[in-house]
Amino acid sequence: MKIGLMGYGTVGSAFYTLAQEHADTQIAALLDLKTHPEVACRQTSDYRSIIEDQSIDTVVELIGGLHPAYEFVTAALKAGKHVVTANKQLVCACYDELIALAEENGVSLRCTAAAGGGIPWLHSLARLSRCDRITAVSGIMNGTTNYILSAMTEQETEYADNLREAQRLGYAEADPTADVEGYDACRKLVLSANIAFGVSIREAEVPCFGISGITAQDVAAFKRLGLVCKLIAHASLREGRVSACVEPMLFPVSGQMAHISGPDNLISLKAERVGAQSFAGAGAGGFATASNVLADCMEIARGCETFYTSLRTPAAVDNAALEQRYYIRTEAGAQSMRLTVNAAHAMAAEYKNKQQPFFMAAVAEE
Repeated sequence: MKIGLMGYGTVGSAFYTLAQEHADTQIAALLDLKTHPEVACRQTSDYRSIIEDQSIDTVVELIGGLHPAYEFVTAALKAGKHVVTANKQLVCACYDELIALAEENGVSLRCTAAAGGGIPWLHSLARLSRCDRITAVSGIMNGTTNYILSAMTEQETEYADNLREAQRLGYAEADPTADVEGYDACRKLVLSANIAFGVSIREAEVPCFGISGITAQDVAAFKRLGLVCKLIAHASLREGRVSACVEPMLFPVSGQMAHISGPDNLISLKAERVGAQSFAGAGAGGFATASNVLADCMEIARGCETFYTSLRTPAAVDNAALEQRYYIRTEAGAQSMRLTVNAAHAMAAEYKNKQQPFFMAAVAEE
């Protein structure tokens, strides 16, 4: 396998190192704006030199974002090259288009590292969906928020202090919006639900409520009740309807979810015959993520199908029937209310528009 590597950041450089250890994965060219003396392959800043190189059969895209990654990936697929990417934003936004391009050109598209980092989550979903009916996916899908919430619980410190520390440690970006407002977890949830249920739902239809409004007083109140707060992405398939959302959720301190600390992830599924299965591990990090990128390349080299699933039935997100108990805290104080997901997120949007203090968290039910 001859690879054109696009991007040489944290994950790209880790992937390069791992690929060098395997004789059957040869990196023929690197696309990056900077020159890297330690890289022993052709280097370029023009993506067309990789697309037009007929000796390169696989493109690994690790640039991130929508543009120019979209132009690079679609050009690679149209040129008949396999594509491996960790770009959740791109695959989520262009899900149907990218899979269709791969099918039309007889190549494979893989993005296991886009959800779960080093956890082989999407691969595991695809395997199980072929022999059982998956009815739910859920879990901690963002390491940044889990680090912040874990630190707030353990150290009894404020959100802003722990966000700054997460940024210092490299867990959070300079602009942490995608992580702390739940958008990153939402994209991972969309990919997970699509593959698990054989549907195609859109990111814009999934309500998100993040953790930026949480206070040390909230966390102290949860601890007095024997509860721990986590940001959870969850989706289910019931009677042909897909429900999905991202929101803080409260779990008993004695439960498995409460013990996932730092930037780790814990993602679970439920299936009709095998029941519940959980996958835990590093949700981010250079070598953890790069290991899944390399595994995808090896799977393509062995000859795999076009995508994880051939099913992508258009589906609308319907949360109208999903009801949960919520902790609601406003300027007037805190209370417990039983609401539908739609009602809870509508309330959150109303307070946000008014720029008034508000935080909510669903209470996990046994």
